[in-house]
Amino acid sequence: MAELQVEDEPGALGLDAGRLDRADRMLQSYVDAERLPGWLLLVSRHGRIAHLSTSGHRDVAAGLPVEPDTIWRIYSMTKPITSVAAMMLYEEGAFELNDPVSGYLPEFAAPRVYTHGSDLKPVTEPATEPIRIWHLLTHTAGLTYGFQRVHPVDAMLRARGFDWGAPDGMTLAEAVAVWAGLPLLFNPGTEWNYSNCTDVLGRLIEVLSGSTLEEFFARRILSPLGMRDTGFHVSQAEQHRLARLYLATPAGGMASGDTLGAGVLTPPSLHSGGGGLVSTAADYHRFTEMLRRGGQRDGVRLLSPRTVAYMTRNHLPGGADLETFGRRVFAETPMRGVGFGLGFATIDDPAAYRTLSGRGEYNWGGAASTAFWVDPVEDLTVIFMTQLLPSSALPLRTRLKQTIYQALVD
Repeated sequence: MAELQVEDEPGALGLDAGRLDRADRMLQSYVDAERLPGWLLLVSRHGRIAHLSTSGHRDVAAGLPVEPDTIWRIYSMTKPITSVAAMMLYEEGAFELNDPVSGYLPEFAAPRVYTHGSDLKPVTEPATEPIRIWHLLTHTAGLTYGFQRVHPVDAMLRARGFDWGAPDGMTLAEAVAVWAGLPLLFNPGTEWNYSNCTDVLGRLIEVLSGSTLEEFFARRILSPLGMRDTGFHVSQAEQHRLARLYLATPAGGMASGDTLGAGVLTPPSLHSGGGGLVSTAADYHRFTEMLRRGGQRDGVRLLSPRTVAYMTRNHLPGGADLETFGRRVFAETPMRGVGFGLGFATIDDPAAYRTLSGRGEYNWGGAASTAFWVDPVEDLTVIFMTQLLPSSALPLRTRLKQTIYQALVD
């Protein structure tokens, strides 16, 4: 089990300790109002942990507190790990970013695009562009999620059992085959839509590597980085450390959401590269430190510095932001001034973003309100762990940015 502790005084790292406490007080206000069950906040600068705080409960009913080694469902914070895995294969020459996905997953050979009609009687036409691997990495393939509930194709997914998960017993290969048979929302490369693209990317990794995504992660990323508490399920012996899941209620309270998160209690049949992992703050910090250090940590190199820099720049056509290029269905944080790279959101224009942040910062979060960001200019890394669905219930991510960045005083 990886230990997690403060490694240096905030002042020695250009952070004001009193100002950092403002972030804790902001988060604690949600716990006191019974709108957030518990949380962990880690702030690291120049590779040294300057601030580590916890509050609330990993299990409210049992009175079990959040602890540094609490295990969390990180949902879409799985996506950057899958993207790194894919780019490791890219560096080995396994594919080119412009390659059509159908060259490796033949089920995508003839995609069709929704034009009009209902989910029961959709009208489609042939796509004008093949789905390419870079479309998967940037969420510009035209795929979607069933839980977004804004488009007829979303309803088609739900009708086939894909809402917050997949039908019981289904494998990743079987799921991808279903998705490939549904219409795209738009021609690949013409818009951005948050989607199961990264799950398809996970299947691509399986085909290219000849191993399951779970095996690839364990052998090539998790074991080399010492991420011993990260995986697709929690063993029975460690389930006492797992944070329970909670749902935000319309009245502003919380209700148990463990039925939605029960899949991590046993080994799953489908290894979701888009949202299947559990992890700890210590483990995820090892991953973000690898990124901050240009692809390596403790003598283990996963990627070259140039690949990390390439992944974390804006890849949207013409340098567009998500406000103009994205579909207005994904609103956990502002989309103005925010681009998207190969697996990460990127902050291109902090002024347009209207949130205290750094240009060049890259980030992502998970459905249960977890979040992380890395700021290469400030040499700053922040990891936030919690367990509240949906992530849009509280403005935690933007308020964390303003309370963390205002503590930088050097």
